[in-house]
Amino acid sequence: MEIKVLGTGCAKCKNLEKVTREVVEKNNIDATVTKVEDIVEIMQLGVMTTPALVVDGEVVVRGMIPSVDELTKILTK
Repeated sequence: MEIKVLGTGCAKCKNLEKVTREVVEKNNIDATVTKVEDIVEIMQLGVMTTPALVVDGEVVVRGMIPSVDELTKILTK
């Protein structure tokens, strides 16, 4: 699984990255988590509101930080 955390470096973006990495580690999810801060690349993915989360090329979260439970459901379905 390829997970991208999209955000320019604000506190919410950093928090989403932290929570995502924690959920991946806690649930032993085989995933690569990367942080994308380049605004052009973020816009190419069709995202205008950060933070956002992309899983295997699909934008699954935008403009919010999901709870740990919500994020776990997204990443383990």
